[in-house]
Amino acid sequence: MLKFSGKSVLAGVAIGKLYIFKKQEYTLVKETVADAEAEVARFQDACEKAKEQLGKLYEKTLEEVGEEHAAIFEVHQMMLEDLDYLEAIEAMIRDDKVNAEYAVSMTGDSFAETFAMMDDDYFKARSADILDISKRVVRVLAGIKESGIDSDEPVIIVADDLTPSETVQMDKSKILAFVTRFGSQNSHTAILARSMNLPSLINTDIELLDEFDGKMAVVDSFHDTLIVNPDENAMKEAEADLKKWKDELSALDELIGLDNVTTDGRKVNIYANIGSVEDVENVLKYDGHGIGLFRSEFVYLESNDYPSEEAQFEAYKKVISGMGGKKVIIRTLDIGADKQADYFHLAHEENPAMGLRAIRICLERMEVFKTQLRAIYRASAFGKCSIMFPMIISVWEIKKIKEIVEVVKEELKAEGHAIGEVELGIMIETPAAVMMSDELAKEVEFFSIGTNDLTQYTLAIDRQNECINRFYDSHHPAVLKMIQMTIDNGHKNGIWVGICGELASDLTLTETFMDMGIDELSVSPSAILPLRKKVREL
Repeated sequence: MLKFSGKSVLAGVAIGKLYIFKKQEYTLVKETVADAEAEVARFQDACEKAKEQLGKLYEKTLEEVGEEHAAIFEVHQMMLEDLDYLEAIEAMIRDDKVNAEYAVSMTGDSFAETFAMMDDDYFKARSADILDISKRVVRVLAGIKESGIDSDEPVIIVADDLTPSETVQMDKSKILAFVTRFGSQNSHTAILARSMNLPSLINTDIELLDEFDGKMAVVDSFHDTLIVNPDENAMKEAEADLKKWKDELSALDELIGLDNVTTDGRKVNIYANIGSVEDVENVLKYDGHGIGLFRSEFVYLESNDYPSEEAQFEAYKKVISGMGGKKVIIRTLDIGADKQADYFHLAHEENPAMGLRAIRICLERMEVFKTQLRAIYRASAFGKCSIMFPMIISVWEIKKIKEIVEVVKEELKAEGHAIGEVELGIMIETPAAVMMSDELAKEVEFFSIGTNDLTQYTLAIDRQNECINRFYDSHHPAVLKMIQMTIDNGHKNGIWVGICGELASDLTLTETFMDMGIDELSVSPSAILPLRKKVREL
């Protein structure tokens, strides 16, 4: 039995097998092969496996976001049956006696270059597809696992760290818990773990050894421990703790259907933060009265290219219609900082949290912004929808956004699209926004305070930097004063104010927020009922 310590991200207990998740780097090497026909057979087998992967991706994407978004994987399957492409690779293996990895990579580059030089836009677009399928086949040949989970049963994921895009691409039904060697409690990956309601540990002193893969383990994030190969006594204790934890969660079900109201009659809206279409199920399961933050960037992180208007429309429509008339607040694209999508080709920044991110990207890349706004407004016809814009620091940004919104609305109406009444709001995430909140409130219909970034920028502490975790204090008086100022200025101008950052679920501050006059608290779906319990006890 081996015992490792870590830091809890979300308290809970999980029992299952370890899955060692390694980021595998591959360096292409040209090798001479003795048996060219055996190498051709290896290539053909890799193609079949790649097509199987693409078939699974098609089905998953079809279920989650619809046919248009899924169709790319069907196209990739067809391209892996193209005779010109296949025969060119096989000929190179036979003629030059080279390994399949090298032949696939070289042929893929050559075909992609040819397509890229064509005048026709359709064929130009196929250049990226050729590169993508070639890389997929090379990964299969090299034995590199997909970023997903190659397991038939739910497992405990163990990794150095996980990016948001890696996390979001994993099959959530296959995950029992997260354990990472690095990371911060305030990172976006930690936030995702909490939204998925999974026991999680960071800064765990475990090595990513192959010998641990598949071993039985216990994650006890109540006591910040990971046990590998637990003995009989440890397993009995873990099973008892797991039952107790699940019983406590079950007891919260009695609160379903009840109001979020204090003993002296003060009410607050308790909404949910989500990152994907599938999360709606959990919002309804835990009786969320709305969605206070739909992180739309995950529609982008799940894609290999800019998602089309139609693909986005289907995703937003599913969420809005799935909530059955309850409010859904969609945050516009918040790429940048710790959330990176390669196809945006953002320049390297020494401090990306202070750089080109969120609304700044949208105002710089107008077509990307307009495409998203068109999709949201089209989806707004299917329920109650609001939009909020992140990282606002000045009035001119809001005025510019409203100009773009009006153009989008007029275009959609001219095209015959139905649109709903959409409430516009902004996130308060910087000291600048707080200090300008009196003027900003005159331009919008609500504020939502993003306490993660507000704390980061107020204290001048990068929340991704685990080396200075002890200096990161979300309860700092300066942060709380900023929240109070925002609420006061919002109410003075007749708009409602909510909190969608992690502090919203901090039960030690619930009474403080109620005394401040907060109108809404938006939390991970699993935190809705504990928060309701706390409110009803005040």
